[in-house]
Amino acid sequence: MSTEHRIQLVVDDGKWQEHDRDLESSDPLGFRVDGKRYFDQVKATTRKVGAGDAYRAGAATVGGNAVEAGFFAFEFMGGSMGSVVGEKITRQFERALAHRRPAVMFCASGGARMQEGVLSLMQMAKTSAARSRQREAKVP
Repeated sequence: MSTEHRIQLVVDDGKWQEHDRDLESSDPLGFRVDGKRYFDQVKATTRKVGAGDAYRAGAATVGGNAVEAGFFAFEFMGGSMGSVVGEKITRQFERALAHRRPAVMFCASGGARMQEGVLSLMQMAKTSAARSRQREAKVP
């Protein structure tokens, strides 16, 4: 199922306001696979799938309830988590905390994005810390 279709199924009609769509991955390692630069792979995938990297987050209502919703986009490099995905998830949790509304996440990921190396792996700690702050504040 495409991410767009999942959003349409879950979010109330006309109640989706996407955030952080303009964030883009960089290529801090100068990573190449089969002679192809990672930066070029990201650009090609963006042209094919659309902006947003492998995660789409925004304000929405679900069943009439205000939430901060996030959707992994498997069609973008297998939904892999790189720096942009980690930043979007962290911001989603921060917005949920600031507005005291639940954060809802739909996972469809192939794991960490190897092209970003340890920077990708660091995103798990970053997002977990953001989620912990939300939990401590008793925001679902």
